[in-house]
Amino acid sequence: MNPTNPSGTHKWYFIFNATLLIGVQNCSQIINIFFVYTNFLCLAKILIFARNLKSINKILRILDSQEAQPKSTEQIKLIQPSLTRWKVPYFVFMSHVTSNVALWFLSALFSHQLPLVSWYPFSVEKSPNYEIIFIYQVFSFTYLSAANINVDSFFYALLMFIWAQCDILCDDLSHLDGDPAQFNQKLINCLKHHETILRLAKKSNSLIDRIILGQFVTSTMTLALTMFQLSLIQSVNKEALVSLLYILGIMLQLFLYCWFGTEVETKSSKIPYATFMSQWYEQPLHIKKNLLILSERCQRPIQITAINLFALSLKTFVNIIRTAWSYFAVLYNVHQ
Repeated sequence: MNPTNPSGTHKWYFIFNATLLIGVQNCSQIINIFFVYTNFLCLAKILIFARNLKSINKILRILDSQEAQPKSTEQIKLIQPSLTRWKVPYFVFMSHVTSNVALWFLSALFSHQLPLVSWYPFSVEKSPNYEIIFIYQVFSFTYLSAANINVDSFFYALLMFIWAQCDILCDDLSHLDGDPAQFNQKLINCLKHHETILRLAKKSNSLIDRIILGQFVTSTMTLALTMFQLSLIQSVNKEALVSLLYILGIMLQLFLYCWFGTEVETKSSKIPYATFMSQWYEQPLHIKKNLLILSERCQRPIQITAINLFALSLKTFVNIIRTAWSYFAVLYNVHQ
């Protein structure tokens, strides 16, 4: 099946898997609200992803357009580090989640318990009920973790492509030269490229803004609850280790969203300065005015926001950690 031409069957396949492996498990886990926050968020991510396959297809078409392509071998080399900077966080995030999930399952297996505290309308302590539910929970949580990693990594990749396009545009602007006719044509191409970047950023932002809002809200609550749960553990044991790794995983997930958003803002803020690295001083007045207009339009950097409430930035990440710590402090003081 062509990934750039999604069909209805493909979308319903996403929804069926998500409902069977995550939705059913979430319903059985209502008694353990601690985990349900993030599980329902992951289900929402998958459903939003499946619902917006056509929008994703349009984004991919923008990236395949002529304006978005590197113009030379030098530009390919220019954006190559961006691809590497995306792959490294992906493998770090995947390795952390994989090790945490494996530790979770093994500790439950050795203690003859279920990995996830859930309610079922039958006894899960007897065989073969225990084995069946254990295997189901392993598949469910593995699917949830894999979906969470890959959906988030896809959104990270979208942000990476935006800042890579900003690098290409900066390179094109800094190499504007030639006679007035050639310079003006190159400038027009840069204007079209800038419009393409803005369209790409707008569509990408509309795709993930609700997910970002849900991610930040649920992660703040989950961080506070997990830290509170960790504070109740009297000695270092497997439960404390799992909770600590869970906290680190949530923080890493939030940090990557905010870091990629900061890179988009930083890269796009360099576009106005790139215009003055060209040979603009050799051009006639009307071309200088056009270049000035482009520079003014690029003064406002591109920001990825959560429905315009706050931007993805490292400052936002710090604020989230502070808020989660404040909630934890309140819970801890009340408990004491």
